[in-house]
Amino acid sequence: MRRLPLALALALVLGVSAVHATEPSASHQPSATQVVMQVEQWRADRIKRLTAPDGWLSLIGLEWLHEGANRVGAAADNDIVLKAGPDHLGVATLTADGTVRFTATPGSGAVIDGKPASGAVLVDDVHAGEAGPTTVHFGSASFYVIDREGRKGLRVKDPQAETRTHFLGIDYFPINPSWRIVADWVPFHPVHTLEIGTAIGTIDKVEVPGKAVFHREGRTFELLPYQEEPGGELFFVMADRTSGKETYGAARFLYAALPAGGLDKPGAVVLDFNRAYNPPCAFTPFATCPLAPPENRLDIAVTAGEKKYAGGHH
Repeated sequence: MRRLPLALALALVLGVSAVHATEPSASHQPSATQVVMQVEQWRADRIKRLTAPDGWLSLIGLEWLHEGANRVGAAADNDIVLKAGPDHLGVATLTADGTVRFTATPGSGAVIDGKPASGAVLVDDVHAGEAGPTTVHFGSASFYVIDREGRKGLRVKDPQAETRTHFLGIDYFPINPSWRIVADWVPFHPVHTLEIGTAIGTIDKVEVPGKAVFHREGRTFELLPYQEEPGGELFFVMADRTSGKETYGAARFLYAALPAGGLDKPGAVVLDFNRAYNPPCAFTPFATCPLAPPENRLDIAVTAGEKKYAGGHH
């Protein structure tokens, strides 16, 4: 996903959330058998990322920091009570300029970016670049700072999280090659701005380079994508008439390769709805996910891709 100002890239994306399409272009038309094989491989890769030790299923907390000192640990007398680790892990201090410094409690066993340390400034996920955010490990668990529209929080992970150890798997609609649709790409000159709400109540504005127009059941539909980063794939946050029934209500995600001729010219985009997948929020309450905007709520039942997670928290 595109690196949003609120860094959903999710965040959206730190590995598992980035479930990319693999179609090189719309010019290659695979057979029905090839479509099935490709989707099956995509599903296997998706599950591997989702269930990775540091994947979305490992989340055990999303704790927002208040300005000043935030005592962190498993004991009830902390400002931030963790579900793992020592009773008193340390103090995360948030200053007015947005800097977060963590000071470890002596003997807590805290390790910062792989090295024992008494304290350090924690670089958040938005400002960390390719190196990634500063990570504090304690036992099997860890946390790092996320930035969402200037709001700082601790994203806490543990590979022993119940959501991971008791993962129920994913239910799917049957793979249907007819849901691999070659859509018309219509560029916008200039690009449009789209407002997208999130699961934590914020609204982000993203740049939309064009629209994908496709036909189904004798009707015409449109979807608006954005890019996580310059040159990145097209990312669609969408809903349809199955949302909240057979599928997750807030949205499903879909990636598509760029049109062969570029974003600024009319062309074609492959929308393989067999690869429509659930956002992290379908599996954990500790994620910050975009919601399908009104423009991407399709008045058709997209009976393809992932269904609602059986172990969903809502």
